[in-house]
Amino acid sequence: MSQNPTRKSEQVRRANRVIKNRTFWLMLIMGVLLFVILFFKLYSLQIVQHDELQAKAANQQMRSTVVTASRGTIYDRNGNVMAISATAETVFLSPMEIEEAQSDKENPPKWTKEFLAKELARILSVNEEGILKRMDNTDSQYEVIKLRADEELADQVRELINEYEIRGVYMVTDTKRYYPYSSLAAHVIGFVGNDNTGLYGLEARYEEELEGQTGLVVTAKAANEHDMLSEYEQYFAEKNGNDLVLTLDTTVQYYLEKNIAEMAEKHNAGQGATGIVLNAKTGAILAMASYPTYDLNDYGAIQNARLKAAIQSKQVSLGDMQLRQWRNKTLNDTYEPGSTFKILTLAAALEEGVIDMNTTFDCPGYIKVSDATIHCTSKHGHETIQQTAANSCNPAFITYGLRLGNEKFYEYMKAFGMMDGSGVDLDGEAKGIFMDPSKFSQLDLACYAFGQNFNITPIALVAAQAACINGGYLHEPYVVEKIVDDDGNVVYQHDNTPIRKIVSEKTSANVRECLETVVASGTGKNGQVAGYRIGGKTGTADKGKTGKVVVSFTCFAPADDPEIIMLITMDEPDESIMSASGGGSVAPYSGKVMAEILPYLGIEPTYTAEELLGADTTVPNVVKLTVDEARQKIKDRGLDCRVVGGGDRITDQTPLGGAVIPGKSTVILYAGEKKPDTQCTVPNLVGRTPSEANTIVSNAGLLLRFSGTTDSSSGSIRVTSQSETAGSKVAAGTVITVQLSDSSVED
Repeated sequence: MSQNPTRKSEQVRRANRVIKNRTFWLMLIMGVLLFVILFFKLYSLQIVQHDELQAKAANQQMRSTVVTASRGTIYDRNGNVMAISATAETVFLSPMEIEEAQSDKENPPKWTKEFLAKELARILSVNEEGILKRMDNTDSQYEVIKLRADEELADQVRELINEYEIRGVYMVTDTKRYYPYSSLAAHVIGFVGNDNTGLYGLEARYEEELEGQTGLVVTAKAANEHDMLSEYEQYFAEKNGNDLVLTLDTTVQYYLEKNIAEMAEKHNAGQGATGIVLNAKTGAILAMASYPTYDLNDYGAIQNARLKAAIQSKQVSLGDMQLRQWRNKTLNDTYEPGSTFKILTLAAALEEGVIDMNTTFDCPGYIKVSDATIHCTSKHGHETIQQTAANSCNPAFITYGLRLGNEKFYEYMKAFGMMDGSGVDLDGEAKGIFMDPSKFSQLDLACYAFGQNFNITPIALVAAQAACINGGYLHEPYVVEKIVDDDGNVVYQHDNTPIRKIVSEKTSANVRECLETVVASGTGKNGQVAGYRIGGKTGTADKGKTGKVVVSFTCFAPADDPEIIMLITMDEPDESIMSASGGGSVAPYSGKVMAEILPYLGIEPTYTAEELLGADTTVPNVVKLTVDEARQKIKDRGLDCRVVGGGDRITDQTPLGGAVIPGKSTVILYAGEKKPDTQCTVPNLVGRTPSEANTIVSNAGLLLRFSGTTDSSSGSIRVTSQSETAGSKVAAGTVITVQLSDSSVED
C-alpha cells in the first residue's frame, strides 16, 4: 500500500526544520565561540600587549633622540666663566640598519663593518673591538660609541659618512662641560660625570639648579628605515639650567693657590695645605683652596707627584688617591687649631670682663692645672695683655679660660658655631669634635683655651675669627652670591643678615688691637706687609703622639677696620727644612698673599714717612736731558743715580723710564757711553741677611725689593725665597723681590 503524499511531505518539512534548527544552533554556537576567541585575541592585542606592540610600532615608524639641556654656567664675582657647557655631539650606531645595508645585494655598500669600525676607532680614539661587538646587537637601533665628541671629531665622522655613503651611523647634539681655569678652585667648583650629573663641589650641591630639563626630537621613518622629511618631525624644546654667580674672585684664588702650593712643596707638607680668604664683614668667600689639587677637565688623573709615587709604589690604590685629591680639606677635614683659636678665648674673656686692656700677667714658662704641667715656648715674665697675644703665651690664655669657667667657655664655643659647623653652602662639611660637656674637666678647659685636644674645620674657625674682629657678628660663610635663570632673572640672592651678635664692638676693637701687636712685634711679624696694618695670630698644634704638627696663620687687614680675613694651614711640614711653626713657615707666605691681593682689591696702603722713602716708585725717563737735569729729576723721585761717561746729555739709562722700582734704589745714567747689552746672572740670595742680599744684588747690576718682616732689630732675619731663579739670566736693572723671615719666631 502506497504512502500518503501529504504525510510524506510533512515528514520532509519536519526533517528540514530539524536540520535548519540544528544548523542555526551550530552556527550560533560556532559564531559565539569564534566571537569569544576573537574577543580574547583582540583583548590580548589591544589591552594586554598594547604597550609592547605600541613600542614596536613606534620603533618601526619613528626614531626619538634626547636633546640635552645646556647646563648652567658658573661665574666668579667679576663675570669670569669658571664652568661652562659647550656644544658637542654624541656618536651612535644603529646595528639593525648596518646589518640591513650589508645584506642589500642590489645596492651593496662601499664599506664593510670592519672598515667602519676601524675608521670610527681611529677618529674617536675608542676601541675597535668594542665597536664591532656593538654592531653585533642587530636588534638594536641605538648603541653609543662616543659621548660628547668635540666638534672637530664630529666633523670628521660626518665626512666619513658622506664619503662612503654610510648608513647606520648618527650624531645627536649634546653638551660637554668645560672648566676654562683647569685646576683653579677645583675643590669648590667640583665636576660632572659622564652623564653630565654633578658629582662633587658646587656641581653636585646645585645639581637641581644647574641641570635644566632635557628636550626630545621625534623623527618619522620610512619602510626603508630612512628618516622622512622634517615636516614629520616633532621637537620638544629643552630648558637650559640656571647660572651660578659666585663670591669667588679668580685673581684672589690664583694668588692664594700659587702661594700655598709653593709653601707646601718647600716644606714637604705630608698632608697638604689649605687656605681661605673671607670677607670679614659678610662671610663671602673670595678664595678657598686645598692642596694638592687637580685638573677639573681631567679629574680622574692624579696630578700631584707625591700621590703618583704612592700609587706607583702600590702603597694605595688609584681610587683612594683620587678621593684624596678631590677632598676639600677646608671643610671635609677637621684639625686641632692650636694657638689661632686663642682669638676666640681672648674675645670671650674680654666680653665677660674677666680681663681688660689693663690686665697684666707674669709668665714663669709653665702653668700647673690639676697636677699637670703645661709649658710655654719660653719664660716671658711680666706681660701686658697685648704682649700675651704677641708672645702667644700659653699660661696666660689658660688663665683667661679658667677665669671664664667650664660652663661659660662652652657657651661661647656654641655661640661661635664650633659645635654645629659654619653652615657653608657646600656639601660635606664635617662637624667639630669636642668632649661631652658633662665630662669637661679643668684640665680639658685649660687645653681648649689654647686650642688643643679638640678638632674643628678651617672654615668654621675662620668664620668665628671673623666675628671676633668685625664688630661681633657671626655670618655663615658662602660661595653662591646669586642664581640667575636663562632669561637673566635673579631667582636667588644671598641674604647677608648675620646669624647672631656674639661680642660688642668695644671687645672686637680690643681684640683687633691685640692681634695687630702679634704681627707688628710678636710671633706673626713674618706676615708683615709694607704699607698695611695687619692683624693676625700664629698657631702650631701637635698631632697626638705622632710627632707631627699642623701649623697655621690667621691674618686680617686693615687691622683697624678689617675688610678681609685669611686662614692658611699646613699639615705635617718637614721640621728639618725650617722652623715648623705658624710664625716661621706659614706667616711669610700669608704675607706674600696679602701683599698681592690687598692692592688688587683696592685696599690702599698707608705708608709711614720712613716707609714712604722705600716705597715703590716709577723711574722717570731722563734720556736727552742734561746730566744736571737728569740728576735732579731722579732725586725728586726719591731715587739715587750714578752717571757713567763724560757726555753732557743722557743717552741711555737703567732701568728704563716707566719701570717700577723700590725707593732709594740707584738708577744708572749713561752720558755718551754705550749701555752694556749683556744680561746679568741672578745670584742665590736664600739664607742671606738683608744687608748681604742688598750688596750681592747691587754688585750683580740688579735691584732689590724686600717683602715680609721689617724688624731690623732682629739678627735672625734671612731671605727665604726670591722672585727670580738663582743662576738665570735677566736684563740689567731687573728688580728681584725677596721674602724676609725671622727664623727665631715660634708658634
